[in-house]
Amino acid sequence: MTIAEKVAHLKGLMEGLNCDDKILTAIADILEDLAYDVEDVQDALAEVGEQVELIDEDLETLENDYYEYDDCCCDDDDCDCCCDDDDCDCDCCCDDEDLYEVECPACGEVICIDGCIVDEGEMDCPNCGEHLEFEMDEEEEDEE
Repeated sequence: MTIAEKVAHLKGLMEGLNCDDKILTAIADILEDLAYDVEDVQDALAEVGEQVELIDEDLETLENDYYEYDDCCCDDDDCDCCCDDDDCDCDCCCDDEDLYEVECPACGEVICIDGCIVDEGEMDCPNCGEHLEFEMDEEEEDEE
């Protein structure tokens, strides 16, 4: 039973009991208005939920189209490889399993980076956007 139906039942009981109390009648009228408002909000929420689902589907399609790579970038002569292709035969850092933890001096977030990023020497913090630069001494490289 919906709220509007419960309020209608309450008003029917009041009429059946010949309740002419103005206060109770006013309360029942207010409850009826609130019940209709709640129904309107529920309907609007259901419509928004459907729209969000459609947007989510569109976004998923867009992400798949934008982020999906058909070919391995290793086919290029200038391999700046960042592919996740298991069949990749290049000698770049795809197979580099060295991971480094770096703490951003601006936000304190600990970031895991791989050898490719260390070789590049710089990146922006994914948490706060601060530009970070890396230098690795030859001693540190030999220890790894």
